[in-house]
Amino acid sequence: MINRRLLPLIEHSLADFPAVALLGPRQVGKTTLARIVANERPGSLYLDLERPSDLAKLADPELFLSRHVNQLVVLDEIQRRPELFAVLRALIDEKRAPGRFLLLGSASPQLLRQASESLAGRIAFHELAPFDISEINPAHSGLQDFWLRGGYPLSWLAQSDTASFAWREAFIATHLERDIPSFGIRVPGTTLHRFWQMLAHLHGQLWNASRLAAGFGVSAPTVQHYLDILEATCMLRRLPPLQANLGKRLVKSPKVYLRDSGILHALLGIASLNELAGHPVVGASWEGWVLEQIAQLIEPQWQLSFYRTASGAEMDIVAERGKRKIGFEIKFSSAPALTKGFWSALADLRLEQTYIVAPVENGYPLAPNVEVVPATELANALKAIR
Repeated sequence: MINRRLLPLIEHSLADFPAVALLGPRQVGKTTLARIVANERPGSLYLDLERPSDLAKLADPELFLSRHVNQLVVLDEIQRRPELFAVLRALIDEKRAPGRFLLLGSASPQLLRQASESLAGRIAFHELAPFDISEINPAHSGLQDFWLRGGYPLSWLAQSDTASFAWREAFIATHLERDIPSFGIRVPGTTLHRFWQMLAHLHGQLWNASRLAAGFGVSAPTVQHYLDILEATCMLRRLPPLQANLGKRLVKSPKVYLRDSGILHALLGIASLNELAGHPVVGASWEGWVLEQIAQLIEPQWQLSFYRTASGAEMDIVAERGKRKIGFEIKFSSAPALTKGFWSALADLRLEQTYIVAPVENGYPLAPNVEVVPATELANALKAIR
C-alpha cells in the first residue's frame, strides 16, 4: 500500500467539518482512500451510488440517512445523485456535528457548483491527484520510469511498460466515452479526442485559441469550451503569466500543460523511455511533469505563474505568497546550462530563492540563492518553503 499524502488532511477536515468532499478523476484512488478512512471509524457506512443495491437504499434519502446520524456515511460517485446535496444540507443543519459525510466524486463543473451552493460553510474540499513524487519516492534510477508512466495507480503499478501504456489508452477512451458524457457535457468523443491530441503536441506552449481554432476548423469560443472541459475534469492545467508592474512588456497568454505525464505520452503514442528520449516533446514533457509535482506539493497559499517578457527574459515558474517570490527553472539535462533570459528574469524579479530542477543525482549551488536541485529531492525542497 502506497501511503497517500492527502490522508491526514482528510482526517483533519473530518474533525472540523460536517461534510468533506474528495474530488478527482476516476481511477486515481479515491475509493481506496475513503475505505481506509472509513475502516478507522467503526460503524461507518459506505454506499457506492453506481451499485443498484446501494442506490435503492436511497429511495427516500432523508429517511435512510437520518438513521445513521452518529456514523460516518461515505457516498461514492455522488455526481450520480446531485439532488442529495439539498438533503445533506437539511440533515447537517439538524445536527451540525463534524465528520458526518465523506463525499466522493469525479471532478466536474456541475458537481463543484452544486456542492458549493448547497453546502456552503458546511463542507471542505480536497482534490486527489495521481501519485506524486513524495508518495512514490523513487530512486534516481527509477525517476524516469515514473515520469514515463505518470502517477495513475494502475499505470504506475502495471507489470510492464506495455501493460501501463495499454491501461492509459483505455483510460483515455473511457474518460471521453463515459465520464465526460456523464457530466452532462455533449461533445462527441472523437472530436474531443482529436482536440486532446492536438493539445498534447502543444504541451507547455502559450495558449492561442484563434490559431488552434483555425487548425481545428471551429471557432475560437468552441476550442475554449473544449479546453474548459478538460481543465474542469482535471486533465490539464493552465499556468497563468505573472501579473506584475515591472515596467516590462509581459506575455499575457497562459501556458497549457496536460497534468499527467503518462496520459500525455499515451496521447502521443510514446510507450517506452527510448521513444520518449527521441521525441520532440521530451523537454516540454519534463517541464510539465515537474510543474505538476510543484503544484501538488507546495503549500496551497502559494500562487504559481510563469514570467516571460518580449525581450526574452523568462522564468518557468514563479511562486508568489504575498510579497515573497520563489523561482523554478526546469531543465532536462544532467548539466543544466542557464540562458541570458534566465539571468535577466532573476534581475527583474528579485527572487528570494531560485531552484533549477533537473534529473541530476546530487544538487549544488550555482550562484547566491540559485541552487540546482535533483528532481528526486524536490519534495524535500518544497517542504522547506513556508
